[in-house]
Amino acid sequence: MPQVVRPRIAVLHGTHPASPLPQRFRSLADREAVEVLHRAARVLVASLPVLTDRLVEALYEQEPGYRAAIEADRAEIWQEVHHSLRHNVGSLIQPREFREAAHRTSRRIGEIRAEQGVPLDAVLHAFRMGGAMVWQDLVDETARRDPDDVRLLVHVAADVWNFVDEHCGIVGDAYRQAERRLSWRRENQQRLMIAALLDGTARIADLCEAAAMLGLPEQGRYAVLAVASAPRAPQRPGPARPPLNLPAALPVAAPYGQSGPDLPDVRPDAVPYGRSGEGGPPHVRPDTAPYGQSGPDGLPHHRPDTAPPPTAFPGTAPLWHTGPDAEFAILRLTGDPGDPGELHAIAAALDAPAGTRAGIGSVVEGLAALGDARRLAETALRACPASGGTVLLDEHLPDALVVTSPALGSALADRVLGPLDRLDPSDRDVILETLTAWLDADGSAQRAGARLYCHRNTVLNRLRRFEQLTGRCLTRPRDAVEVSLALAARRLLAP
Repeated sequence: MPQVVRPRIAVLHGTHPASPLPQRFRSLADREAVEVLHRAARVLVASLPVLTDRLVEALYEQEPGYRAAIEADRAEIWQEVHHSLRHNVGSLIQPREFREAAHRTSRRIGEIRAEQGVPLDAVLHAFRMGGAMVWQDLVDETARRDPDDVRLLVHVAADVWNFVDEHCGIVGDAYRQAERRLSWRRENQQRLMIAALLDGTARIADLCEAAAMLGLPEQGRYAVLAVASAPRAPQRPGPARPPLNLPAALPVAAPYGQSGPDLPDVRPDAVPYGRSGEGGPPHVRPDTAPYGQSGPDGLPHHRPDTAPPPTAFPGTAPLWHTGPDAEFAILRLTGDPGDPGELHAIAAALDAPAGTRAGIGSVVEGLAALGDARRLAETALRACPASGGTVLLDEHLPDALVVTSPALGSALADRVLGPLDRLDPSDRDVILETLTAWLDADGSAQRAGARLYCHRNTVLNRLRRFEQLTGRCLTRPRDAVEVSLALAARRLLAP
């Protein structure tokens, strides 16, 4: 028996399959043993319907992976088993005539079972059960005809079981290839569906299917995150799609694609929104690991029965889509409607390298509104300074007004701030910096002076000079609004 067991284990673990049956016969079995095997196999061929009934019933009782398929269409399973037994038992009698047909049958069974989602272990177990039943019937038939001939079957036992293991290897290879094709097709369909949702081109009739495919509620609350590198940042190799590790009570992240060094990594221990760690720029984790690669050759080799189904809501992983200028993530929100805390938490958890820009759009209701959510995220991204940072659209609506109409924004900046361009650049920049600090300090000259490290009177003198040069009055609300928008346009629309 050791000679039988070792080749079976080798075949199941992916080594070269056993030699073809005719060669093994010539090397291991004498003519008399082969005649005994052929005689018993011919009897099995004549009683294949009965053998098929027994094997189908044994599969139903002993293999749970096949039970649902048999209950759904017993006749189809019966035909498949009968076809396989006919070619495989026939191969014991006429190897050259039946070998290729038996291989094609086994490959087809592996492909069909992969498409049906039957576990690979169950398919291989079914083949071994069939091999064991055929072998037992060969022994019983030989013993019935002439008990003394049973000893001759020992010479061909290894060949019969190597034949079974060879077909197990064929089935496994076909199953895994079909699984990779199905996985690639499924991922491609998901990518196309995500792209359609974000582009706003998905049909209303397809929303239910999209919800089931992506594991998202059709009427849930969503926001879109847009992430891009700084315009002048050097291009790095590899996908630029960051994994997310969102705070508790927010969607749990599932990294999709390999992280890039130019985009943010979101960590629970990230520094608060708008601040850097240890007095310097934010940091990115070096231990980010890829989640897999696209394409049929790089897909994960998981079994359909062990692969997780689309994540059920709530707590759905962000779904990423690559745009021409940015990466977009669909965020499933689970907090109370009207509570901005979730978006604040996401923004606070973003830990991005210097120069990375991120924009989070407003909350929308339902998958049908994801196209609007993407456009809002793009607007937030355009409102992000070129130096980098994270912008929540709902908190930067004046800036959003400027970037959505750049021509009018530039015209306003030229009209309000144009007189300053006649000054020396350093003098002009000091006035603009003081004006910005004063507005950020809610009109407090003292707090603005603290930020600029100068006396409050210095701040007031610079503001009076601005009013003299531009003819604006900063205490007049209309002028203050125009100045604020003009400064935003100068900052965001600068070439």
